[in-house]
Formats: sequence, C-alpha cells, structure tokens
Amino acid sequence: MPAEETDFPLAVGEVTVSAAYARPDDPWATVVVAHGAGAGMEHPFLRGFTDALNSLGLATLRFNFPYREAGRRFPDRPPAAIATWNAAMAAAAERAATHGDSGPLWAAGKSFGGRMASMAVSEGMAAAGLIYLGYPLHPPGKPEKLRDEHLYGMTTPMLFLQGTRDTFATPEILQDVVSRIGPSAVLQWMDGGDHSFAVAGAKRPAGEIGASLAAPVADFIRFAR
Repeated sequence: MPAEETDFPLAVGEVTVSAAYARPDDPWATVVVAHGAGAGMEHPFLRGFTDALNSLGLATLRFNFPYREAGRRFPDRPPAAIATWNAAMAAAAERAATHGDSGPLWAAGKSFGGRMASMAVSEGMAAAGLIYLGYPLHPPGKPEKLRDEHLYGMTTPMLFLQGTRDTFATPEILQDVVSRIGPSAVLQWMDGGDHSFAVAGAKRPAGEIGASLAAPVADFIRFAR
C-alpha cells in the first residue's frame, strides 16, 4: 500500500504552491520530485512514480511550480523555478528532521523539472543526488541547441533515465554529454520509450509507466549511499 500522503502549502517568496509529502515507516531516503513542463504534480505518471517509491521505503515530496499553480501554460523562468526547488528541498529536509530521518535527500524531476533541479544544484542547492526522468537535452529536431553547459563540473551523483525513442535527447549526443560529466553520471536506457517512457505497441496507463521507473531509481540511490 502507498504511504499516506499529506497535502500542504509551500511558500515560495510571495507566492504559495501546492505540495504533498508521503512517508512510509522508517524511510531510508527522501526523494523530492518535480513535474514536467506540460503537467502538474497530480499527473498519474508522477503519482505512480512516487507511490512506487513509497512502497520501496522512500519518502517523497511532490510540488507544483508557480506557473502551473496559477494555471499558466508556459513554464517559469529558471530563477523562479530554482527558487521553488530550494523551497521544496528545505520543506523536505524539515519534515525529515521532524521525524528523525537521517537518510539522504535526493532531487528528481520529469523533463523540465529535472533540468531545473540540476540548475539549482549547479547554483548551490544541496542534494545527495539527481534523478532525471527524461532529460530534455535539446528541443525535438534541434540537436544543436543543447541544454548542457551547467552540467559539467558537477560531482553530484546523477542518474539519467532516458527512453531510446526520446526526441528530446539524440542518443549519441546524450551519451557524449554523460561521459563528459564524468563518473558521477550514469545513463540508463529504457528500451523503446519516448519522452513519456511510453513504448509503441505496448499500451500502459501513465501511472503504471511512472511506477516502473521507481525500482531503477531506488537501486541507484541505494548504490550511491
């Protein structure tokens, strides 16, 4: 059974966004999870992912970015998104401390959410590691417009979970980027997956797809401890 989830308001400067915290008994780590550009924290993919993490013994915190909370279509600029990430990580750390949890605190995100997490860490946000659920390395069909400059020089453990049919990351280019980041970065391909990890000819609910990514994420976190 998934851990019981508690909704709470998360203050980010002068605005407030929705957030939800779930904690199984004696969690061995906490994962803060951000949504992608086109869907909020309640998307079934994200719910399936965090529910499955809870079942594996990890506490989770999901949150909305301000643009999503306000019903706007276009994502926040990096300064606002990074501020939201810092607020979410602080909230997760506070809840872990309240319960006496001593496990590591990780940052994870779908597409835009993961990229903003990496930018936050590159600017000093503390995180034991980073999980990218489909890193948006470049816009579809525009491999020359890479979003990678801030990744180099970072020594934080990183797991890139990427579908082999993801149009936001040309495989050869992503492999090169990960190799240049160094040994702290690991790339794991999900065979046949697109940017949402859906596989052609294998229809699965979004929640089930998200849940399927929890085990490799938990294994990576456990290995990196």
